[in-house]
Amino acid sequence: MVGLLDAKDSKAPMAPIFLLLGFLISSLELTGAQSVGVCYGKNGNNLPADGEVIELYKSNGIGRMRIYEPDRSILDALRGSNIELIIGISNNNLEALTDAAAATDWVEKNVRNYWPDVKFRYIAVGNEVNPNDNEAQFVLPAMQNILNATASANLNDQIKVSTAIDTTLLGNSFPPSVGSFSDSASSYINPIIKFLVKNGAPLLANLYPYFSYISNPQDISLSYALFTSQSIAIMDGNHGYKNLFDAILDSLYSALERAGAPDLQIVVSESGWPSAGGTAASIQNAGTYYKNLINHVKGGTPKRPGQAIETYLFAMFDENQKSGAPVIERQFGLLTPDKQPKYQISFPTSIFCVGRGIFVSIL
Repeated sequence: MVGLLDAKDSKAPMAPIFLLLGFLISSLELTGAQSVGVCYGKNGNNLPADGEVIELYKSNGIGRMRIYEPDRSILDALRGSNIELIIGISNNNLEALTDAAAATDWVEKNVRNYWPDVKFRYIAVGNEVNPNDNEAQFVLPAMQNILNATASANLNDQIKVSTAIDTTLLGNSFPPSVGSFSDSASSYINPIIKFLVKNGAPLLANLYPYFSYISNPQDISLSYALFTSQSIAIMDGNHGYKNLFDAILDSLYSALERAGAPDLQIVVSESGWPSAGGTAASIQNAGTYYKNLINHVKGGTPKRPGQAIETYLFAMFDENQKSGAPVIERQFGLLTPDKQPKYQISFPTSIFCVGRGIFVSIL
């Protein structure tokens, strides 16, 4: 995960928790506003078995998941679960998939062999590839080859091919209406945008108001980052912004408009808040963020009101083996590795506890 541009520059009982989660999801289903999933990361040596994790998803009505690379154990456990899946292709595998035969083999082994028992939703070709990195040149060719392979398998209408970006690609982000991709990023992202528009696929984007807040706490209030501001913090033309999440997302939508793709949809493929390890990282703040995010994404942004925002929480579990990452990046789980909820969030009928490690889906 990477920091976002700022607004200026841009042990609780498990049963009640899970009952509430099911209640929350059922409520969203009744309104047609399901929009939340959970990311399942496995950078830990103390995590539950994959079968147990899938049962957690199923028993709590979590209908969507994101994983970051093919994993036979996860895919086997997902068979017949009806959980919709984002499956990723790691950055270090992009070059190999510029070979069409290798891409066909990848789709055959990791998708076609499991379809339709596993409900693939998107294939994320690369995650947060920096335009200046060597891997950047391989993203679009790999996307095209994966698309061709899904088409050959008659799956291209059911499974969309995309890539996940971070908000460092934005050059301007404040106010949201002037959002645009930086000059250095444009040559990388513009052809990808054209690909997505042509093939009816959304852009995946990882959004972290947390990192924007800690990078500029002088100009960004904690309440604005946590969805708790009671008043409009920013007026941008006719649009008023009460939270940073909307401002960042609408900046991306403005950038897409300037890139000639005003109708391209964005899926928020990661968003979360750490519970320890850094500034404003606490159980209270993280719990507040997750609860408010789940409630908020039902209704869209000022620029795109009334449209549920498909969003994936990062993540299901804390991951203690994120090598080379700051300690804080190991503290995003909704659950601890022993499957205990980290947060108690009061709702009208019960308690909902959130931890770290997976993408929970409510849509």
